[in-house]
Parts: sequence; C-alpha cells; structure tokens
Amino acid sequence: QEQLQESGGGSVQPGGSLRLSCSTFGYTYSSYCMGWFRQSPGKEREGVAIIYMNGGSTRYFNSVKGRFTLSQDRAKDTMYLQMNSLEPEDTGMYYCAARKSGGSCNGRADFGYWGQGTQVTVSS
Repeated sequence: QEQLQESGGGSVQPGGSLRLSCSTFGYTYSSYCMGWFRQSPGKEREGVAIIYMNGGSTRYFNSVKGRFTLSQDRAKDTMYLQMNSLEPEDTGMYYCAARKSGGSCNGRADFGYWGQGTQVTVSS
C-alpha cells in the first residue's frame, strides 16, 4: 500500500518559484529518512535535500542552499519542496525517495524507494 508520488512540476522563468509535493502514502511513518533528488538529461541523479523522519531535521546540498526548503505535513502524509530563485541549472526531473532501514542518508545510493518524478523546466 505504500507509494511515492510527486506533483507540482512545470515551466517557470528564471527567478520564479515552484512548490513540489510528494504524497508518501505511508512512507512518512515507515521511513528512516526521505529526500528530494533531481536528474537532468545525460547527467547523474543528484541530491537536493534530505529529511530525517525522527525529529524532522533537514540538510541541503550546496547547489540549493538558501533557495530551496524541504518541509513535511505528517497529518497529510505529504513532503514538500519549496523552490525559490530558480535558475536554468535547476531544470530536471525531480524525485522523492525513501530509506526504510536506519543508516546513511547521504546520497542516492542510500535510498531504495523512488517515485516516478515530476518535471521542472526553468527557461526564459
């Protein structure tokens, strides 16, 4: 019954904002940590932000620090990514992911459960 599903992607001009949502369908209660990742054509999937479910502490990868904010609404079983001051380099497919077992949450290899992604395009 557990499922990850992203939404909220779209096209925006540089400097604009988008808010992505990840409906977790139970993963917020069964996961050790969750995260947002992104991937551009021809490039490897890279981390955006991570949240630890026990306590809700977050960390951000250098490319988005000061511009993106990860949050969650446990009552709605939803994780969000608020993206401000968007740049063309932020273009890509954005995924939410989860790790169930305790351990490292440093990068994509640490996460075993993934959604299908939502496309974000930043261009003039």
